[in-house]
Amino acid sequence: MAHAVVHFEIGGPDDQQLAEFYSRLLGWTMQPVPPVDYTLVDTQAGAGINGGIGKSQTGPQPVHVLHVPIFYTVCLLSSSLTIHIAARRIAEGEVAAFGRWWLATILLGGTFLFGTARAWSHLINDEGLTINTNLFGTTYYSLVGLHAFHVTMGLLALTAVAIFCFASKLQRDDAERVEILSMYWHFVDAVWVIVFTVVYLIGI
Repeated sequence: MAHAVVHFEIGGPDDQQLAEFYSRLLGWTMQPVPPVDYTLVDTQAGAGINGGIGKSQTGPQPVHVLHVPIFYTVCLLSSSLTIHIAARRIAEGEVAAFGRWWLATILLGGTFLFGTARAWSHLINDEGLTINTNLFGTTYYSLVGLHAFHVTMGLLALTAVAIFCFASKLQRDDAERVEILSMYWHFVDAVWVIVFTVVYLIGI
């Protein structure tokens, strides 16, 4: 047959559930491909038709639901400047000035995190996009979520330092420790530039 089907694709919002369903119903052998949401299917038909099961591409797509978070991005990138100034102040023994710039960093980082939470709320409640909706949802929440986690960890560390500062437990000798935390925060900001480019510029 010149036009015989030799491969098939089955898609749905929950690829694992589909794989289990067809395995029980038809006795197909499933071979998951761990790096991606995809499962190879062996129909046990010898030279018959085999295929794959993956997450459906249906559902909201980035061009329709994503709004570029310019303001929140500016806030996060600006926090790199404020934490740099704060680190300089503590190195010069200006603890009070350090505290003010450090608080500014926390405020900017917190504003960014609020923006991320607000975007997620909109996507989930208004657009119906969750991590299980489609490949875009999986990719988006994985990338942005991982970054948000690191921002959260950074903010907790920054807050702990702020508590020590305003409890008069911080002094010039702690400048090196502050600088290490500052480098972590710069790293978080740099990663966001990559995530922003992939998700909002290339993705849209």
